[in-house]
Amino acid sequence: MARVLVTEEIAESGLNQLRLAGHEVDVRLGLTPEELLDVVVGAHALIIRSATNVDAATLEACKDLVVVGRAGIGLDNVDVARATELGVMVVNAPQSNILSAAEQTLALLLAQARNIPQAHSALKAGKWERSKWEGVELHGKTLGVVGLGRIGALVAQRASGFGMRLVAYDPFISEERARHMGVELMSLDDLLAQSDFITIHLPKNKETTGLLDAKALAKTKKGVRIINVARGGIVVESDLADAIRSGHVQGAALDVFEKEPTTESPLFELASVVVVPHLGASTAEAQDKAGITIAEQVQLALAGDFVPFAVNVSAGEVSDVVRPFMGLAELLGRFIGGLLDGEPADLEVLYQGELAGAGTKILTLCALKGLFSSTGHQGVSFVNAPALANEHSVSFSESSTVVSQEYINLITVRSSGHEVSGTLATVGTRIEPRVVTVDGHSVEIPPAASMLVVRNDDRPGMIGIVGVALGHAGISISSMAVGPSPEFGTAMMVLSTSSPAPMELISELRSTPGIIDIHVISLY
Repeated sequence: MARVLVTEEIAESGLNQLRLAGHEVDVRLGLTPEELLDVVVGAHALIIRSATNVDAATLEACKDLVVVGRAGIGLDNVDVARATELGVMVVNAPQSNILSAAEQTLALLLAQARNIPQAHSALKAGKWERSKWEGVELHGKTLGVVGLGRIGALVAQRASGFGMRLVAYDPFISEERARHMGVELMSLDDLLAQSDFITIHLPKNKETTGLLDAKALAKTKKGVRIINVARGGIVVESDLADAIRSGHVQGAALDVFEKEPTTESPLFELASVVVVPHLGASTAEAQDKAGITIAEQVQLALAGDFVPFAVNVSAGEVSDVVRPFMGLAELLGRFIGGLLDGEPADLEVLYQGELAGAGTKILTLCALKGLFSSTGHQGVSFVNAPALANEHSVSFSESSTVVSQEYINLITVRSSGHEVSGTLATVGTRIEPRVVTVDGHSVEIPPAASMLVVRNDDRPGMIGIVGVALGHAGISISSMAVGPSPEFGTAMMVLSTSSPAPMELISELRSTPGIIDIHVISLY
């Protein structure tokens, strides 16, 4: 059972899902940063939204932390770089609120164009002001979409229904894809100059913070209206207020602010500005989806499984063809680590058969994780395995071929002159991993917690020597495979043992005539 600390309001459906999985759900709302440092100690998972700041100090305070889950999209309140260094997975729910955020954008677009909040407030205050709150139509106007990702694309799709001309700036989107959306791609400067309305749909990072400042706003078309439902700080509020006061910018509608929560901004005093307190994801549907999604991601992370929305795991999508082989790939990485006697070295993974071309990046990451786990490194995860490889100057690569002479699928892991191959075998109604070759010797044996790999002269009596030595040490042999190699005149024994062989026994066997080499393998 893992302790899951929840510091902000999450849909009860998600929390119940974690409870049903047997986890302790510890809900602590309204914590100060100092209180969080105390409460986070002993937590295995931390679930937050946008108000909790998960900085380096918080991450370092919790030695047991496996995963930080953000029930939403943005991660500017999480130190992802430090989490990666510590091997802590960071996950979010990127698809939970895209529809709600897109609809909020359109709501603010219409509210700003028709002055709906201002007219509403005036009428409720007893003022009938039809002429004062005259608006503009969206039809025929140019909408500039800055960031044509999931939310930006939905906004563009819906805005086309109003008869708007759609232009966009996004250096990561191809012209062909934009054209299919009915959107014209252009530079940011051209978009600023041509747009009647500009809507922001970018993540907040070093490149986008302050993107729409005084200099950028000066390049906009006179009378432009700015909509921001992305992140506060992308638009510089003081510069936007100055541009509205000068008459160059007609107005704005904002859902997000540089500092949140806030009740003060230079924009609040301006009549042509519509503001709401970060309501982009505040729909019952979005909250329910975010809660369920983040619960699912946290459960996978706590189980050591691959997490689809892990932002700091370099693996990409995992297909149904690849997923069953993840455990096998990690076992082979651990096996090769045993053959290297605890010293990690450059890793190469070869995929043969149906796996070839199936998106095997996650399998290579599994093998790398296994390699470092079996060579004395603690807390190795999908997150920090590449960083450990870089730290130890260990390169890793993969290759594939559709040809596999004996197996439908075969994974071969190579490192420093050693290699081990494995596959998945059908045993009755079960599918189980099998090690099938070790250092060029054909063997077939199921992986076990404790194993020995013995290479010896191919002559009678060698199996007996090893068996007698293990028996004298009180160690039983659970299973064994023997693979001769006529080419080298050697044979290989791969044995599963009831308990790990002590180093004294290993030293004794290594000094026995006829035994060339012996390695201790620990797989679980």
